[in-house]
Amino acid sequence: MTDRQSIYEAIGGIDKVDELVDRFYDLMVLEPNFGDLRAMHPQDLSNSREKLKFFLTGWMGGPDIYSPKYGHPMLRARHLPFKIGLKERNQWLACMYKAMEDCCIEGSAAKQLEESFFNTADWMRNHPN
Repeated sequence: MTDRQSIYEAIGGIDKVDELVDRFYDLMVLEPNFGDLRAMHPQDLSNSREKLKFFLTGWMGGPDIYSPKYGHPMLRARHLPFKIGLKERNQWLACMYKAMEDCCIEGSAAKQLEESFFNTADWMRNHPN
């Protein structure tokens, strides 16, 4: 990854974002240790998948495709109806980190994403435990 290259470009663009998000939600469904995380989502995950794909595309430095369709992300406000404590944060992070590993996102891009995901997930917490 170069100083001028976005994470989006470094990991492979939209195809890799799609792969990452699909793997994330597949793991959430398949792995029992992500059950609490899965329970926070609707039965049909297609809208959740699309929103996360669109959001991550812009968040990683790719084109802004989320805002024109859904408005400002207002990430924390949109998640306030859900109890997000340490357990929920940690499940989300473990699921995303495993998805990154399974999608072969490595090196400095992976390190930067892991740090950014942690900071964002921790900021989303709205419950002390």
